[in-house]
Amino acid sequence: MDQHIGLDVSLKDTSISVRQDGKRVWRGKCASDPKLLAEVIRKRAPNAKRVVFETGPLSVWFYHALTAEGLPAICIDARHAKAALDMAANKTDANDADGLAHLAEVGFYREVRVKGFDSMLMRTLITARRQLMKMRVQMSNQIRGLMKTFGLVVPKGAGSVFERNVLRLLESEDNLSRIILPLLKAWSDIRLRVAELSKQLVAMAGTDQRCRLLTSVPGVGTVTATAFAAAVEDSINFKNSRAVGAWVGLTPKRYQSGEVDYEGHISRRGDAKLRTLLYEAASVILNRSSETSTLRTWALALKERLGFKRAAVALARKLAVIMHAMLKTGELFDPNAGATVPA
Repeated sequence: MDQHIGLDVSLKDTSISVRQDGKRVWRGKCASDPKLLAEVIRKRAPNAKRVVFETGPLSVWFYHALTAEGLPAICIDARHAKAALDMAANKTDANDADGLAHLAEVGFYREVRVKGFDSMLMRTLITARRQLMKMRVQMSNQIRGLMKTFGLVVPKGAGSVFERNVLRLLESEDNLSRIILPLLKAWSDIRLRVAELSKQLVAMAGTDQRCRLLTSVPGVGTVTATAFAAAVEDSINFKNSRAVGAWVGLTPKRYQSGEVDYEGHISRRGDAKLRTLLYEAASVILNRSSETSTLRTWALALKERLGFKRAAVALARKLAVIMHAMLKTGELFDPNAGATVPA
């Protein structure tokens, strides 16, 4: 008899529920370790057909580890599962595991593609670098704010210029220097760490054929290309290129009920960081790029008609479609693609 397992995963413990023939046959709890879970599942459900758990911080690790143990692991969309789990009268980990096992049994779930560790390594590098850059800006703003209290206004400037300006203003301020200089040292250390991660990112992108291909698109730099390649992984993961725009959350939501039928703002679902990077790339094409292409001509015409923000969103969506098509065909960006050929 086929058995279906639901796992409600937390950092410390994982609740397990096993269903067979429409009823629960066992449930319990185990430490959140895939190897221990695999032993429990093989003991309690030797004929496991589906092992279902929700997306979460441990989902990538659990999926690959359970799959390596030979179990039919399935990661499902947490938003989709929530609608079914909220039907339970009491919200407990055990009841959530029961609900997930029930979803596995009836097949009412939306499976999520789990990324490989190589792609997650690229995403981790991008995230770590972004976090350090954010900390660097916050630290410099903190230093500026503290010095303003004593009438010391740091002139505009970044990097070593900022550091020299701060040191110059503190030359005759011994008491204040003892407070600000440790902050400045921390800022300088963060700046060095950002430079180190940036070198790693450039080196990683340089060895990846997909990234070298995507950077041929105007406005798409190393970070955007790496993030897109890590998110998409393989072009065959999407039925067609148009689906990528919706997957990133750059297509408008639609509401239809009776006589009411309208399109709203973009869905903003999917990878928020990738969506932001695509929007930034679109902004570069609209405002700073000097390269002539049919894509930029189309975007500028849209900007005149709809305004900058809506044009940038539309261009970001088109960039996602184009970049996926490039990964699919292996061709570099063609600035004249879509141009009308004279007779």
